[in-house]
Amino acid sequence: MDENLMMIWQKCLQFMRDNLNAAEDNSDLKKLEKSFDMLFDKVQPLSLVANNLTLIVPSDFYKEYIEDNYLSLLSAALKKNLGKGVKLWYSVMENRPTGEEKPVTMNMKGKSVPTPKMQETMPQGFSANIVNPFVVPGIRKVNIDSNLKSDYSFDNYIEGESNKFAATVARSIAKRPGATAFNPLFLHGGYGVGKTHLGQAVGLEVKNQFPDKVVLYLSSEKFIQQFISAAKAHKQTEFANFYQMVDVLIIDDIQFLSGKSATQDSFFHIFDHLHQNGKQIILTSDKAPADIMDIQERIVSRFKWGLSAEIKSPDLSTRRQIIVDKLSRDGIVLPGDMLDFLAAEAKTNVRELIGVINSVIAYSTVYRTDLSLELLKDTINKIAANQKKVINIPYIQEVVCDYFGIKKEQLLSKTRKREIALPRQLAMYFSKELTNATFTKIGEEMGGKDHSTVMYACDTIKDVSKIDKEVKKYVKDLAERIKK
Repeated sequence: MDENLMMIWQKCLQFMRDNLNAAEDNSDLKKLEKSFDMLFDKVQPLSLVANNLTLIVPSDFYKEYIEDNYLSLLSAALKKNLGKGVKLWYSVMENRPTGEEKPVTMNMKGKSVPTPKMQETMPQGFSANIVNPFVVPGIRKVNIDSNLKSDYSFDNYIEGESNKFAATVARSIAKRPGATAFNPLFLHGGYGVGKTHLGQAVGLEVKNQFPDKVVLYLSSEKFIQQFISAAKAHKQTEFANFYQMVDVLIIDDIQFLSGKSATQDSFFHIFDHLHQNGKQIILTSDKAPADIMDIQERIVSRFKWGLSAEIKSPDLSTRRQIIVDKLSRDGIVLPGDMLDFLAAEAKTNVRELIGVINSVIAYSTVYRTDLSLELLKDTINKIAANQKKVINIPYIQEVVCDYFGIKKEQLLSKTRKREIALPRQLAMYFSKELTNATFTKIGEEMGGKDHSTVMYACDTIKDVSKIDKEVKKYVKDLAERIKK
């Protein structure tokens, strides 16, 4: 370690120690000094390069505690001994083998700005500059667009047996965001069952009850795009700092982080910061936490810290309620037999149900025809005919890619990574099971694979699905989606 740097650091510590009483407004100086010594005894300076000071800390706890309790004092000490504009970084020590003085693995956690006047730039994809969100006197939060839709309120959310538990928990969170045991709230279920609506309903209610709280909703795809832009601009720290200022973070389709290790690393640290500081996290996914492939185990374990709630497809009575609510908001009243028919036809999810209703209303309006049971049946038959999917290899590939959150180029690539190889084998298996294509034809459609590769994939899926519960579930889920 640089002796000059150590001397500077010792001077900073002495300055801070000398000013403890004034900074903490606490008369018990001995206790303060003891607490201070215990904390900073395990903090060491690592480097000072171009006004960037990096400190080694044993864990996230030390970093957070320093920033919550000593950042102002440390800022003054650094300014006195190093001048203005010093940027503070942390390296969290993850492994220190016995007998070695230096940490083997360090994880750069981000920087704090020790002077309140300094500002950072938002990651690409945002519209304005923000102040570094770490706790520094004089910093204020900025107003951001929460990306919430007013229609997705609790008032417009129809509860039934399929979603009652999740809705009850969501309402509880909205009253005390970040202060319940349900953090994070992990909502999972099939396509179009109302996960996004419920997540946004929490955000809307929080904004209504606590106007000063920063609420942000976005898709995981948007989060990934912003991280990539920030990484290209070497602004990962600013990216993390932005998200660390959010009070309620709602991310849709979190399963699409699968396979994106760098984005997962950033998300992990953002998650930890928010959770440790009592901020609410709400995540939605079409899979339960344990069923998401190729995602870090440490992230999956954090998904389980709070509450995982499944939202199932609405039952008949709930679907009927949704129809009545939707039509009443559009000023339309239908007789009971028509409501029963609509509810019985749209069996899979809420989104499909709303689509059918909109189509029927549009049909009636365009053709200036009174709504009748015969018109409903005729319209739905036409919708079904237009939307019917032909099960072919490209369609199977599309369904498999959507299910696993991967791109078609990855599916057709030569990589042997399990997170791609298994979906590829499943696509080959279903292509053989559900189409008349030969092994050779399937191989051609799967990126030019040999027919023997396809045969091996089909045999593997047949055998493994008998003994592996995870693969068996994939086969069952994909069969339902493809045939639907």
